[in-house]
Amino acid sequence: MPAFVDAVGRSLALDEPPERIVSLVPSLTEALFAFGLEEDIAGVTRFCVEPPEATSKPKVGGTKNVDIETVRALEPDLVLANVEENTRDDVDALISAGLPVFVTYPRTVAAAIAELRQLAEMTLCSEEAASIIDGAARQLRHAEYANGFRRSLRTFCPIWRKPWMTIGPDTYIHDFLRVCGAENVYGSASDRYPRIELADVAERRPDVVLLPDEPYPFAQKHVREVIAKLGDVRIYLVDGKSLCWYGPRIGPALAEIQTLLWGDSAV
Repeated sequence: MPAFVDAVGRSLALDEPPERIVSLVPSLTEALFAFGLEEDIAGVTRFCVEPPEATSKPKVGGTKNVDIETVRALEPDLVLANVEENTRDDVDALISAGLPVFVTYPRTVAAAIAELRQLAEMTLCSEEAASIIDGAARQLRHAEYANGFRRSLRTFCPIWRKPWMTIGPDTYIHDFLRVCGAENVYGSASDRYPRIELADVAERRPDVVLLPDEPYPFAQKHVREVIAKLGDVRIYLVDGKSLCWYGPRIGPALAEIQTLLWGDSAV
């Protein structure tokens, strides 16, 4: 098999397709199941909850506090990690333990799709994964084409409350919103995840507010809070996984959020 270069420039050579995979990334755990590799998954984090079958796999801790010895005991021939979702100390410890670690870090929809293709090639399941990956790529092309004919909707999408935080540039959610025809009102922020105040959001005059249910569990009670500060604005409660899980749900999520923003004619 060829060597695969990961997001931090490390080359990983696999003599054979992996048969014992430990995934430290919930969206990639979902991708492995979608690719038909459930029998090859040796361990996951406790945050790997999709599909539901993932919860029955051996646990190796959380995404931010991986149990290194548990991972080693599982004798994986591939460990999937992520720059943002896992800590550098944990990833370095796994590498130092001699484990084959592949680090991911998609910050655009296109990069996430390319990463899925790479994962499919690495696990020799390109044929099984083709409909998922090609479907996502097709939705991306359709959305980019549609953006040539529609005015971007100024959009505010918080990810936390107390303190309020949102998404800035160079993040997957930022690019996902752009692809869907939404202009992130904090797209020119100096931080990738800036802390903000709702009074400042009001000055940026968003057309739309998206309140995801993760990582912060925004709910109906928060809609009233936002309206009180921003006034007359379109507000939607959305599945946070649609915005930030860069696995097999990319294609359906692009269709879902565009329909939410633009109506059935968007897709």
